[in-house]
Amino acid sequence: MAALVALWFWLTTLTGTIGGGRFPAPGEFWASLLQISGKGYAGATLLNHAWHSTALVVMGFLVAIATGVPLGLWMGWSRRAEALMNPIFLFIRPIPPLAWIPLAILWLGLGDAAKIMVIWFAAFVPSVINAFTGVRNIDRPVLEAASMLGTPRWRLVQEIIMPAALPMIFTGLRLSLQAAWTTLVAAELVGALVGVGFVLNVAQQDIYPGMILVGMVTVGLLGWATTWLLGHVERRALAWNVAARD
Repeated sequence: MAALVALWFWLTTLTGTIGGGRFPAPGEFWASLLQISGKGYAGATLLNHAWHSTALVVMGFLVAIATGVPLGLWMGWSRRAEALMNPIFLFIRPIPPLAWIPLAILWLGLGDAAKIMVIWFAAFVPSVINAFTGVRNIDRPVLEAASMLGTPRWRLVQEIIMPAALPMIFTGLRLSLQAAWTTLVAAELVGALVGVGFVLNVAQQDIYPGMILVGMVTVGLLGWATTWLLGHVERRALAWNVAARD
């Protein structure tokens, strides 16, 4: 990291190989960071922008978990559910999340609900796919033996299907979280009054490279922090799996 910063300083400040109009120097980045952290930029401070964006991502991500994981588990467990839902899912899956922005605005307006809808769709697809794969990776004889022994459905789900599928489910959740952050920036480019994506949009219009880089770094740090928290939850939830491997 230190070498990267030194190279950045050398190319932009010492030699001027990269002009300030194309990429900000470290001093410009620092000045922009101080500005948005203190007086603010685009109508709010960096803390307020970051908090609002994080809240949108978390809400969209939680809705995706609540809808995508159960749907994936259901499709993976029931052939009838797969036959019913899979054609619909295969139809909507290739549609890019950003393509839903116009409909989201028409249905929900320019407020946060439309942005949450777009984030939800981006995070929904990976959660369905990985939950489905997690169930299908369970050995069929295990499920058949449980059925033959008369295991109630709720115990089958709680004690066999969910523990076996959890590693794949968490893989899907990590992908969903990354997709949510990627989509957030684009969603906030339209109709937003606060948020990191709004900062990037205003900075682009102002031709303010230093502030653009501040916005990009902020998104990267927020994405890293939320992914780290999800990893902590995963380690707690899969402690039995780690102990089994050890």
